[in-house]
Amino acid sequence: MRPLADTPALHPEDRPALVHGDRRWTFGDLDARSAAWARALVARGVRGDDLVAFSLPNGPDFIALTFAIYRAGATPAPISGKLPAAERDAILAVMQPRLFVDAVNLPGEPSPGYEPRPVAMSWKACTSGGSTGRPKVIVDGRPAAFAEGSEFIAIPANEAVLVPGPLYHNAPFSAAVFALWRGNTLVTMDRFDAEGALRLIAREHVVWSIMVPTMLHRIRKLPASVRAAIDLSRWRTVVHTAATMPDWLKRDWIDWRGADHIWEVYGATEGLVRCWIGGAEWLERPGSVGRPVGGARLRILDDRGADVPTGTIGEVFAMPAGGPRSSYRYIGAESRATADGWESVGDCGRVDADGYLYLADRRTDLIISGGVNIWPAEVEAALLRHPEILSCAVFGEADDDLGQRVHAVVQARDPVTLDEVSAFLRSHLAREKIPRAITCRTDAVRDDAGKFRKPVSQKVAP
Repeated sequence: MRPLADTPALHPEDRPALVHGDRRWTFGDLDARSAAWARALVARGVRGDDLVAFSLPNGPDFIALTFAIYRAGATPAPISGKLPAAERDAILAVMQPRLFVDAVNLPGEPSPGYEPRPVAMSWKACTSGGSTGRPKVIVDGRPAAFAEGSEFIAIPANEAVLVPGPLYHNAPFSAAVFALWRGNTLVTMDRFDAEGALRLIAREHVVWSIMVPTMLHRIRKLPASVRAAIDLSRWRTVVHTAATMPDWLKRDWIDWRGADHIWEVYGATEGLVRCWIGGAEWLERPGSVGRPVGGARLRILDDRGADVPTGTIGEVFAMPAGGPRSSYRYIGAESRATADGWESVGDCGRVDADGYLYLADRRTDLIISGGVNIWPAEVEAALLRHPEILSCAVFGEADDDLGQRVHAVVQARDPVTLDEVSAFLRSHLAREKIPRAITCRTDAVRDDAGKFRKPVSQKVAP
């Protein structure tokens, strides 16, 4: 096993490690800064296997502090800097970290006497909850070291990779750390910008990137002339995750970049299962997120906890390769599990006869309107076909007559009306799935992690 703490010193010190705007750090720079901050963390009382919470924007300081935490023998616990103070404090109250670091109290001058610490028992602790419930912390069950030769979602070695999403989220954080462990140059952004991302890919000779479907949609909405003017010949792979990608958008992307370019990874921060599928295989099984890799297993259960017939939609339960409770532990929450240890994070879907998983949506997001089950992801996929709509989200809103009605929030180039959107959707959706209410705005509906925060007043019990 090779400790993550060794990463900055493991690669040639003059090799580019981090690119963020006009800031460029070598591995030597990352080594020096992370070692100095590790000494400062130890001087502040950080001990082995402590949780160190921090809130920093994307950029070299975020990465340097992450590796400083590893070098101090502790576990990094990134938190969004965009949270209201009350919500951040609620997370910290649940987590109880040894230390919380933000831009105001970054480590100063190091103290003498620092010695390398043992490898932490967990390599990350990510937060969840926010608008969906009480804050919880998901502490990974794997140590802060990877086996030599480890591979993860096709991340290359000694190349340039783009991770444009917010690093405090699990998928970007994991990809960034693993990419650096493999000696890659990590390119990050303050905020995702479609044209800006493509220009970074060209300028930095990026070969691999991880994005959410919202980002891929924004790129495809760019004028064809803009995309054609940028040299993307070195960009071999994009991996998408975190949300359902509309079938039509994936087909469009395959037509543009080729089937071997686009890959999908499905999983959760809990690490119960990881499914993986490339574009070529997806064309044979449209809509699938792939089959489990790495030894994990899937079951689809009904509301009573019984297995459903093959091809029937139910709740997705998984068993990690290491057995029950092996992949993570919660702080501040209880797992949703069967008596024999199969766990769910709330997704619904079906599995075909060959073991391929097809997702429907989140269990708690299901809209029941007039007795009809409506999955928001299906409505969102149809809305994104509209030429003026750049991003959207759909949720259930209380209704005296129907129980719930479909409410859509859309970002549009020019304002769109409910009548206009309804007319457009009639050729894509059944009548009962068409939104009964719409909110139109000019700013992005989803953040760079593909997340949408539902208004509290609109939440409806499943």
